[in-house]
Amino acid sequence: MTKTINYTLAAMMALTFVTGTGQAANDDLFQRAPWFASAGLNWLHLEGDVEAESGLGIQGKVGYSVNAWWDVEGGLYFMPMLNARTLDNPADELDDDTTAVRLSLDVLLHLRNQANRRIDPFLKIGPSVTFFGDDMENGRSQLGVSGGGGLFYHFDDSWALRCDASVGVQGRNSEVVGLFEVGLSYRFGAEKYVAPEFVVGAGSGDIDSDGDGLFDKDELALGTDPYNPDTDDDGLSDGDEVFKYKTDPLNPDTDFDGLSDGAEVLVHGTDPLNPDTDGGGVSDGHEVIEDGTDPLDPIDDLQKYTLLIEFDYDKAFIRPQYFEDMEPVVKVLRRDPAATVRVEGHADKRARSSRAYNQKLSERRAKAVAAYLVEHSGIAADQVTAVGYGFDRPVAPNDTEENMQHNRRTDIYIKKGGE
Repeated sequence: MTKTINYTLAAMMALTFVTGTGQAANDDLFQRAPWFASAGLNWLHLEGDVEAESGLGIQGKVGYSVNAWWDVEGGLYFMPMLNARTLDNPADELDDDTTAVRLSLDVLLHLRNQANRRIDPFLKIGPSVTFFGDDMENGRSQLGVSGGGGLFYHFDDSWALRCDASVGVQGRNSEVVGLFEVGLSYRFGAEKYVAPEFVVGAGSGDIDSDGDGLFDKDELALGTDPYNPDTDDDGLSDGDEVFKYKTDPLNPDTDFDGLSDGAEVLVHGTDPLNPDTDGGGVSDGHEVIEDGTDPLDPIDDLQKYTLLIEFDYDKAFIRPQYFEDMEPVVKVLRRDPAATVRVEGHADKRARSSRAYNQKLSERRAKAVAAYLVEHSGIAADQVTAVGYGFDRPVAPNDTEENMQHNRRTDIYIKKGGE
């Protein structure tokens, strides 16, 4: 009976977690903070035969979110000065400049990507009434209807930059009117949100739902999954990573050496916090995956040279300034013409980096370095292999310019002749 209750409690908490991170993330903001307001500048564009020129104005709006997709919004616009227009018939002209006040009621349909709400495009449509300060041929009070769209750029849940554009007809002559707006939007009450937490009933004690050695509340603080004992799927439980091995439970390869933390600990006996356990100069992953050498024996490590050379953008030509940096490698190969060489090109990863593009570019650059070594050392071309890995094998996280420079590298591995 007790076991059944525990399973039921765990299932209920799992459902709460899923809906809390899914449905709540999608809909709760609009339920707890449905009201928003906008203010900014606008440009009222009038047809050429209207008595007033187009002009600048200000506006304020108040809206209500029905849900994540639909808003209802009322607007008040004031154009303080619309210049009198010169017309073909002077008798039709205004005696002086005029003003305009516009009231609107719009329905907004949001087209936002649910995975990224910062960019928030929308469509809108609705009626309006515009009051001019002077009598117009089209009417002093002009009913109309307009439609258009726009974009919110959300800085956070509360504040957003907003741009609108709409076109419609108004007045008894159905004159075409355009309205262009830019401003700031604020959602009331959004900043009061507190992220949901798991609350354990009195007397229940702390819960470890997945049995990985970490309490659910601690996993939520770390960012690991309290219902998956191995969040990063590296072969080590989250609890062992935190308490026993001091590795990162959210990164399957804590030391960026090409081997998962679990493989290092459970298969090869290497240190998951040290990319080169034996200190021989070659990373544990390269020894295991590429070289077939022992990552615990420094004697069998290949000679490794890392060149942090910069290529021109989208180019694979070696700049002359780096010839001197490559000279030590050239000299080693001249002394051992029977050696075999592996040249590996790598790239950093930025927000807009393309995997296919960086893969091809790293291959071209590796081949350029290989060709240089063949030409200047005299080693046979069939003893040199060039491969590119794009950004798949970083040696550091791509979070700073310094680390990204380490990842924009060319590694040269030399195996002595006769080995």
